[in-house]
Amino acid sequence: MAKTCNVALIGTKFMGKAHSNAFLQAPRFFDMKTKPVMKVIVGNDPAGTEAAAGQFGWEEWSTDWKAVVNRPDIDIVDISSPGNLHAPMAIAAAKAGKHIICEKPLANTVKEAKDMLAAVEKAGVKHMCGFTYRFNPAVISIKHMIDQGDLGRIFHVRGCYQQDWIVDPEFPVNWRLQKKTAGSGALGDIGAHITDLAQYLVGDVAEVAAATETFIKQRPLADAQMTIASKAGKKSSKKGTVDVDDAAVWVARFKGSDALGTFEATRFAPGRRNYNCIEIYGSKGSIIWNQEDMHKFQYYNAADAGDRQGFRTVNATDSGHPYTANWWPPAHNIGYEHLFTHEVYEFITQLGRKKVTYPTFADGLKVQLVLDAIERAAKSRKWEKV
Repeated sequence: MAKTCNVALIGTKFMGKAHSNAFLQAPRFFDMKTKPVMKVIVGNDPAGTEAAAGQFGWEEWSTDWKAVVNRPDIDIVDISSPGNLHAPMAIAAAKAGKHIICEKPLANTVKEAKDMLAAVEKAGVKHMCGFTYRFNPAVISIKHMIDQGDLGRIFHVRGCYQQDWIVDPEFPVNWRLQKKTAGSGALGDIGAHITDLAQYLVGDVAEVAAATETFIKQRPLADAQMTIASKAGKKSSKKGTVDVDDAAVWVARFKGSDALGTFEATRFAPGRRNYNCIEIYGSKGSIIWNQEDMHKFQYYNAADAGDRQGFRTVNATDSGHPYTANWWPPAHNIGYEHLFTHEVYEFITQLGRKKVTYPTFADGLKVQLVLDAIERAAKSRKWEKV
């Protein structure tokens, strides 16, 4: 008989929905000797939290996260709250002996990230930072190809994460547009993802030069519950200040390598809904992947005969790619929500291992250090070391 582990999820909105679905689906599609029990979901709005519990399948609901993380029947705490709450929640959960999943970016500051890592290491609990795109079969296949030397010596890494959900100046201020809650804007929200992908695939960033911009500095005040997924909300005639970046661009050098990196994170790219793209160019070949066509990547092999050279499409839902045997027949594509299922599967099935394969708080701190260097470089207009 399979063992169980009781889960508490903090967050009921966009990520709360994604994580809830993952805990529900993981044991249905993957062989898990330890199965998650969706014990309690936590939010700050009683009516909304109760509704989320019923909709997503949680046994209980609460508005008191401190009480929940200290419950003796909770094994895993999943933190999907705004960034300013990551550190206090994770540190409290670690002190209570809970295993922790925390959404990215790990924290709003380097100090918070360091404190979080120290807390989980002291407590000896398992910890994951939610860099969800690492769990895409295409990305894992690309990682294997790079590690095998299929691309040879890496010359260039290009990463961009482009969205357009706040181009409208009438889109109201929400928590993601305020430094006190989000820490930074596009840089931390989506720039964290491309930074982690680059470091996962190629290696750690050593130094950066950067520029950031806030295109719309005043916006209508909004219902505090609005998220990236909100289509409408209550707006006020009063204006609020946007004190985070709308866009960030940076160039990078990697440790122990002469490869050059160029990166862009923006919410001001009309027509780009979730264009998370990475391109890697090496002496033996090149690879291009983007999340909007997530189940495929483009591969160029310089060793091909001259009459058949060119980028070929690799379908990462075919047999041989990670996770795909648990889903559908070849080319019956998976989607965004499946990546969270893979994330939950890996975390729970590795609870008993000393060495894990998923991104940890240590990886989250490494990204936080890069984000910090980018902000320093944007201010100094000089190269800044990570």
